[in-house]
Amino acid sequence: MTDAVEYRLEKDLLGEREVPASAYFGIQSQRAKDNFDLSGVTLAHFPKLINALAMVKQACALANTELGLLDQQRCNAIVAAGDRLLQGQFHQQFVVDMIQGGAGTSTNMNANEVIANIGLELMGHARGDYQYLHPNNDVNRAQSTNDVYPTAARLGILLSHGDLVESLVSLQASLRDKSHEFADVIKMGRTQLQDAVPMTLGQEFGAWASTLGEDVRVIAALSELLKEVNLGGTAIGTGINADPRYGKLAIKHLSSISGFALTQSEDLIEASSDMGAFVLFSSMLKRLAIKLSKISNDLRLLSMGPRAGINEINLPPQQPGSSIMPGKVNPVIPEAVNQVAYQVMGHDLAICMAAEAGQLQLNAMEPLIVYNLLESMRLIKRAMVMLEKRCINGITANHQECADMVHHSIGLVTALNPYIGYENATRIARRALQENRTVIDLVEEEQLLPAAELRRILEPKRLIHAVQDVAVQ
Repeated sequence: MTDAVEYRLEKDLLGEREVPASAYFGIQSQRAKDNFDLSGVTLAHFPKLINALAMVKQACALANTELGLLDQQRCNAIVAAGDRLLQGQFHQQFVVDMIQGGAGTSTNMNANEVIANIGLELMGHARGDYQYLHPNNDVNRAQSTNDVYPTAARLGILLSHGDLVESLVSLQASLRDKSHEFADVIKMGRTQLQDAVPMTLGQEFGAWASTLGEDVRVIAALSELLKEVNLGGTAIGTGINADPRYGKLAIKHLSSISGFALTQSEDLIEASSDMGAFVLFSSMLKRLAIKLSKISNDLRLLSMGPRAGINEINLPPQQPGSSIMPGKVNPVIPEAVNQVAYQVMGHDLAICMAAEAGQLQLNAMEPLIVYNLLESMRLIKRAMVMLEKRCINGITANHQECADMVHHSIGLVTALNPYIGYENATRIARRALQENRTVIDLVEEEQLLPAAELRRILEPKRLIHAVQDVAVQ
């Protein structure tokens, strides 16, 4: 027999409702918990978003107190409750599903109620005894979901941004290390999956490092867009129920608390409905996901084999690859990165549709935007850590396989084209394919170049870098 659950009775505009006595959330969070049983992913899944909400509530309380609109005792309780959240406590009390109707009202009220009840206990009162600290009248004073939620969403992304960039920089550095390690491994480059011209394996890895480096810079630049917030606009940007000085004062406190130099939007009405910054940031995440997926595709192709494929590199084995084929090992890490990338691309599409669905002075679909952005950041970060630690760092090169492919490739004839002419080069390439012979053998056989000259032209350093002494035909 289980112990009976004790309840307290709370009321809102719809009437009375029982809330578990042990809960720090209140009646509105309970209703949302029951209504939105959708993704199964609650606010507690994203600690940085909870921290952002706590910071916003602290900043607003400090601003209201400075303006004489909230007494010091209540302000102290709100700030102290926020500190508890920032320490990682009570996060399990954020029970509302990330996907919700109401443009984020349930998220805002979950924060208001939890902070109020933590504050009540700190003040020596019982949970639910809101006459001493009220979720709406005190914690939500001079605020609306419509300025609190987007402000907290932007701040939550900024708080998560550092971890994302750190993982990206680390992965880039690992690829750069491999480019140095493989700097002397000559291999064939390929276009349209066909032999092209020689390069080094190091150059290939270096190109991957460079493309990720571009995204480090762009993500940093785009994050600046998220530092413009609409706090102080309240319901639709007109600032109703807020002191004219309140918004900028609250943002000043929020900047100090968060460590980010936040600014107030110039047009608060526009900012209350505009999702443009989120769309741009999502597009950047999609771009990064596409690049990671392309790198993963290349890793899978280059490691094909081990006997019947390209087999230029070896990926570190992570688990048996088949329940029926003994000895088979699959490229499971790049495959998993591919799937993360596809999910992020799907998130971006959902964000675009949700942003477009804004109507008049508000976008009611913002919870979906926030959920997908934070989830994309979480997935990409974890995927990059996995790719680096469980794949990139352990890759080895098959030197002989790479060298043999270069020696037997028709692509070598491109390097000879300036010396023997396009028509001769074309004929040699055709003969090499038809007779299953190497380009070098046929050039020597036809005495198109002296042996010493041929060796000089095909020196590895000349094959992989531009030279100035090309013969004039």
